[in-house]
Amino acid sequence: MVDHVLSAGDTMTSRQERIVDLLSSQGFVSVRNLKAHLGVSEMTVRRDLRVLADRDLVRLVHGGAALTHGTLRTPGFVNRAGVEADAKRVIADTARTLVRDGETVAIDAGTTAFALAERLHDAAPHAVITNSIPVVQLYLGRPSQRVVVLGGDVIPESQAMVGSLAVAAVEHLRASTLFLGAAAVDSRGIYVETDIERPTKLAMMESADTVVLLCDASKFEVSAPVRLSTFVGIDALITDAVPPASVRHAAEKAGTRIIVGERG
Repeated sequence: MVDHVLSAGDTMTSRQERIVDLLSSQGFVSVRNLKAHLGVSEMTVRRDLRVLADRDLVRLVHGGAALTHGTLRTPGFVNRAGVEADAKRVIADTARTLVRDGETVAIDAGTTAFALAERLHDAAPHAVITNSIPVVQLYLGRPSQRVVVLGGDVIPESQAMVGSLAVAAVEHLRASTLFLGAAAVDSRGIYVETDIERPTKLAMMESADTVVLLCDASKFEVSAPVRLSTFVGIDALITDAVPPASVRHAAEKAGTRIIVGERG
């Protein structure tokens, strides 16, 4: 039984307590499963989830609810997760359609990649490779899923494991698809914030059969100091809005497919 902390005067119904307890053991629960488990209507389930979300006890995600950001996720990471949140959901929902049961996927660090990991609750990849501490934490609530974690130094801001130990680990691994994050994108390529993360990302790209860049439209309007790569080696770019013409031209020249997610 988890320790439910509410504001003064707040109370939780026994049904809502059961929802939080299910989340604490499973990490994610769908509206459909809650409806069957609790014996109530879908409308009642969604109302309970909204109440719990308002109290920051659960986080609403596509199809149900997940645990809120835990103590392993720094305030900076949580704050960045809220930036362009709608765009990240669109990108994650689109990327989810590329994940096939039985394959090994690699999930990079970053909040957009994390949004994808949240949406894989109903997927059955053979294994998930990641250098993201929040993704590892998320999968602690999904014990049936095999997770391979890269070691190395930790970047507090992005909660990423990087460095020579991470690179050495990747050299012995292979992923069907890598879902890659970035700090900025322009016609010259993909950029990251620090040079220390570059070797790890490059090693993950090298280990994957297919590299899919997850990039919301705001990344086309900002800059970052370290270029990770050109579009060569990026098989697809998933975004939430049509990129600038210069980016589209560079991607087309490199053979990179651009996929623009549709807002619901």
